[in-house]
Amino acid sequence: MHREIQKMREVALVYLDRSGGLQKFMQDCKKYSDSKQSYAVYRFIISINPSDIAELDATLGNYILHNPIQAAQIFQSVCFIAIKTLSIIEQLQTEAQISILLKPTHLPPLPSYVLNLAAFPFNYTSQRFYMSEGIAIAMGIVTKYTQGARFLCTEETCQFSKGFRYIRVHLPGATESATVRNDFVCGLCSSPLQEDMKFRVLGDKQIVEMIDAKVLNALKGYSNDKSHFRIQTFTVFLRDELANKMKIGNHYKIIGIPACVQNGLQATACIEINSIQLCKPSGPSFVSDNFKYLLSLTASSCWRFTAILANIFASEVVPPGTYNTLKLAILLSLVQTCEKENADYLDLLTVATDTLVIDRLLNYSLCLLPRGIRHPPYSDIFPSVSKDKHGTGSASIQACSAVLAKGGICYIGDLASYKKDKLELLQSVLESRTTTVFIPGKKYGEEVDQQVTISLQTNFWSYVDSSSKKHIQKDNFLIGQMDMSLIPPNLVDGFGLLIHNEFPSGQQSSPLVHHTLKKAIHPEAMLYKVSQQFRMQDYEEFILFAKNLHVELSPEAESLIQGYYLASRRVRRDSTHGSTLSASALKILISLSKAHAKLSLRKKVLEEDALIAILFLESSLTLKHGKSALCIAPNPLFPFDLNDENSLQQRDSYLIQCHHQLLKFIGAYGPGIHVNTNEE
Repeated sequence: MHREIQKMREVALVYLDRSGGLQKFMQDCKKYSDSKQSYAVYRFIISINPSDIAELDATLGNYILHNPIQAAQIFQSVCFIAIKTLSIIEQLQTEAQISILLKPTHLPPLPSYVLNLAAFPFNYTSQRFYMSEGIAIAMGIVTKYTQGARFLCTEETCQFSKGFRYIRVHLPGATESATVRNDFVCGLCSSPLQEDMKFRVLGDKQIVEMIDAKVLNALKGYSNDKSHFRIQTFTVFLRDELANKMKIGNHYKIIGIPACVQNGLQATACIEINSIQLCKPSGPSFVSDNFKYLLSLTASSCWRFTAILANIFASEVVPPGTYNTLKLAILLSLVQTCEKENADYLDLLTVATDTLVIDRLLNYSLCLLPRGIRHPPYSDIFPSVSKDKHGTGSASIQACSAVLAKGGICYIGDLASYKKDKLELLQSVLESRTTTVFIPGKKYGEEVDQQVTISLQTNFWSYVDSSSKKHIQKDNFLIGQMDMSLIPPNLVDGFGLLIHNEFPSGQQSSPLVHHTLKKAIHPEAMLYKVSQQFRMQDYEEFILFAKNLHVELSPEAESLIQGYYLASRRVRRDSTHGSTLSASALKILISLSKAHAKLSLRKKVLEEDALIAILFLESSLTLKHGKSALCIAPNPLFPFDLNDENSLQQRDSYLIQCHHQLLKFIGAYGPGIHVNTNEE
């Protein structure tokens, strides 16, 4: 066995030399040597590529994968010999003072290396490397732990009453008491050992709760997935340089050593993390052939493709041709989702009497994104603080619907069901896209209070029941204005789009009734041919492809948006409050324009995209503040049914007239703004 270990030491030295690890090790040694201070523990991080190690020596490769703690001792011996041979760190006395942390770059892509907490039995005693992935749903604040300590024999005549013979370092899964306590005895004379407090080495520790990404499927409002699975959170420990390397709500791949931590009568399965990798969502590089064919058929117009998409969208929930304005708004919001800060967000507030159908439609649409979260009314929308359950007494920040919906949609249901303080917090988040968590120091054992700011990168959807009896009816409404007295005006302005879904004289109720009755009789039936041609999976792929397109504003579109914005600010104003157009209106216009370009699978925003955005916003402003000099129809985007080629041509002609009307409006109320006209 000694000969085998000696061979593995030689291979380890060769690997360090070839991989550049030896050079990094020398640099780390120089930092310790330059300090001229004597340490109890000298800690080194060594990056390991298991594939390269296995090619050099299969025995060492297997040892690293299945006995990482013993493998670290091999590298410990190599490093100690190197330091002593080259006389790099004069202060180093014993091999026990060297602490090695092996960080594998990856593990073999085999099932036996994947951690599965649902599998039985869970072999947490193996203390070998596993890989896992999940979402960080709770995160504690950074605290201190004992990385290493020096003990001395209390018997003065014992030779171990001096020097660095008894060094204790933290091992994966060990509690604080395993490293530092007062009942250790000398192995030579059996006298009690006492810690030399001057040499205690402290490190940073952070506890994070993670959960399998499959949990997101359970948080969606509607799903075709009928499979059942068990989901359990698991605890991970981030230590030293890995502390604060995770952000709550992010999806990570991790490699670490599982262990079982005893906290009183409770035993918790945990993982000591050695390496972290952020999982970035990658959309498909294609769309289905049916969408490609539809795009080629509608190439003659910049408006037809998205009109047909909206017309046939969600045919499993509502009949084709119904709720087209809302469905187009939903599609625009879906493609305008991403995990970037300062992104172009597009929030949606729907006002309707048929809230049951609206709720079903929004629930269905959530499932087109990996991160579509329906907020359960009994929990918090935004992060909260609680006491860490692992016995540390420190604070732990708990994730919430808005954080879990990162890069997706957070559907918060009926806005009228929330109390005033929740609505005020929502308004603040819509304005800043951040929320602040306050951690009182006294309550959680800290000396000072802390404030943690969390970025919320999600679009918000909600609805309001316009038939609610809570509404206070007023008589002084302007033409086209809706009664929104139930919701604070600033909160309504916080949502990018306000959509009203009322059908004149009940003209769309009959198809909806027939659809509902047929679905009740045959829940799994495909009622329409388009449901077979454009399946839910096709829409998922289409949305993921479209949302990853990078689009830019053309000068013409930018000029049209700017002209409309300035003209509207001059038109929509009163003597008391000034302009009723919110400061965020320009951002909303740009976001809508980019979303329509993405939905059309274009990389440049054209004037036609800007026109759709302007009609959407003007319709929303009319509902909030009444009509302006730019007088548009009650349903400006879909003024009539889309049944055939002729109706599509009729809609194109109507939108061209809207464009001319918009140019006249800008010319009249936006002096100094130059926009291209057909005459030019």
